[in-house]
Amino acid sequence: MQYRPLGRTGVHVSPLCLGAMMFGPWGNDDRADAVRIIHRALDAGVNFVDTADVYSAGVSEEIVGQALAGRRDEVVLATKFFMPMDDDLNHRGGSRRWIIREVEASLRRLNTDHIDLYQVHRPSPDVDVAETLGALSDLVHQGKIRYIGSSSYSGSQIVEAQWVSRERNLERFVTEQPPYSILVRGIEEDVLPTTLRHGMGTLTYSPLAGGWLSGRWRKDAAGAPTSSARPRARFDMSTPANRRKLDAVEDLALLAEEAGMTLIELAIAFVIHHPGVTAAIVGPRTIEQLESYLPAAELTLSTDVLDRIDQIVAPGVTINPDDNSYGAHELAPAARRR
Repeated sequence: MQYRPLGRTGVHVSPLCLGAMMFGPWGNDDRADAVRIIHRALDAGVNFVDTADVYSAGVSEEIVGQALAGRRDEVVLATKFFMPMDDDLNHRGGSRRWIIREVEASLRRLNTDHIDLYQVHRPSPDVDVAETLGALSDLVHQGKIRYIGSSSYSGSQIVEAQWVSRERNLERFVTEQPPYSILVRGIEEDVLPTTLRHGMGTLTYSPLAGGWLSGRWRKDAAGAPTSSARPRARFDMSTPANRRKLDAVEDLALLAEEAGMTLIELAIAFVIHHPGVTAAIVGPRTIEQLESYLPAAELTLSTDVLDRIDQIVAPGVTINPDDNSYGAHELAPAARRR
């Protein structure tokens, strides 16, 4: 694989990042099989692994830690915090109290003495970003984490965090992790230009749009989510937005066939082709799924193919708003009432 710089950190990572959300009860609960999948990815040249504390309530981190025994130094290891870990209101979020506690739990589950990239899973309107950055800066100085990143931050939230880091002499987010696929192109309008301006690495998740671009959802064979972690609204085939997605998938499948590649390969290659994208996070549940993802790292899409994709789904367009990770607080009814 051709490795890429992770923003301006000096670290180089593979264009495919192995996402571990499907390892554990949320997806593949066979730990030995999950370890085999991780080892196969490493053997294929993937040196970037991303997980989160919340994935299968910590089991994903445990599996990753088990798989990396003896191979830890080969991998740029990323994990995330923020999502609720139980019913306690203080066992979540971006507070100093929770970050300092939860990083220790992640280190223990991952069986490592440091995390290469520690990411805030979501922004919070209730926590001053300076508090979050301050706690993360302390962890960097203690050597428990190497770099910090954000996930699903809007363009304005990215800029605010960068400004606070500079004004208060704190560690800055060096990466952003947004959703991005042919069907979910909203970040092209604001987030990707913003990360490029600030020299950040961008590791995008869900390049197959939650399975929509895997071929599982077609007009003649609409599947169903294989993980309880996936919102059902994204797969309700009765909604106009999802019917438009089905139309787009049919056109994309035909384009992939004409271009001599699979729909999966087309979808992943499209994501990593964007100059603002460092790596696409791929989250296999089976070894077969991983094998279907790997060839995309070596593909180059022609201008004609990219133009055809733009005709099917226009740049900057997210067909179904339910696929977005933005606006949960800003667009809630209480925030819109005047």
